Amino acid sequence: MHAGHRRQDRSTDPDRGRHRTFPTPGHLASCAGLAPATRISGSSIRGQQSSRSGTKHLKRAFVLSAFAALGDPASRAYYDKKIAQRKHRTEALLCLVRRRADVLFAMLRDATFYEPQLAAAT
Repeated sequence: MHAGHRRQDRSTDPDRGRHRTFPTPGHLASCAGLAPATRISGSSIRGQQSSRSGTKHLKRAFVLSAFAALGDPASRAYYDKKIAQRKHRTEALLCLVRRRADVLFAMLRDATFYEPQLAAAT
């Protein structure tokens, strides 16, 4: 420990875990490595691909969350809609991951818990 530095007890730190704020959902997606990245080399443009940057643990948490969400009818319907749009299953899953990141952003912004949308009774 260097002279002049005080060690702060993490268990009493009220701001623990609040190291970043995200102004937009895109910033959260970028931090997690979910924002698409265009690969350009000279005159070759290889299109949109998943970014390799970002927090790997956060990205993994979002992907595992999306896999778990496939049991939810609303998430499954969104995934199936993307498959019907002729997206590959990996692309469809990444669309669901990004959608879940947007929902998490809204929850953090509004300081609310997740409330699933109930289907209207017909």
